[in-house]
Amino acid sequence: MSRVPEPLIIGRVVGEVVDNFFPSVKMTVTYNSNKQVSNGHELLPAIITARPRVEIGGEDMRSAYTLIMTDPDAPSPSDPYLREHLHWMVTDIPGTTDASFGKEVVSYESPKPTAGIHRYVFILFKQRGRQTVRPPCARDYFSTRRFSEENGLGLPVAAVYFNAQRETAARRR
Repeated sequence: MSRVPEPLIIGRVVGEVVDNFFPSVKMTVTYNSNKQVSNGHELLPAIITARPRVEIGGEDMRSAYTLIMTDPDAPSPSDPYLREHLHWMVTDIPGTTDASFGKEVVSYESPKPTAGIHRYVFILFKQRGRQTVRPPCARDYFSTRRFSEENGLGLPVAAVYFNAQRETAARRR
């Protein structure tokens, strides 16, 4: 894993949510045990109601990671005045495990896009040590960059995003 995958740049995740970084840890996000998140692919809201399984690589279990899920397009991509909306945060995840082994400090909030196509971004940071990350005060107006600075997390070690939009009756058929 060397350079930032191009979809993160094309999808404006790099730039609007995080700065340019070099992925160094493998992260796999899977909904409903069979829908793996791939950069820029669309997932239907019915599929993303329950929290996903997030598997994390890393060197060993002594390393700790923070996982953030955010929506930089809230409440709508044309007017994202709530940017970013925090959907989920798990800290103290041991390397080589999954998010269920960490501490959920902001509970999973199912994405419910009301207007336009939203990007939902999973960002993984390596912590300096366990219990070194303080949870944010609110979900709205969250800033991944500011949060990283305040908690000494540095640049991300992995990121992936998917798109979702409101399901109409015609799309459900």
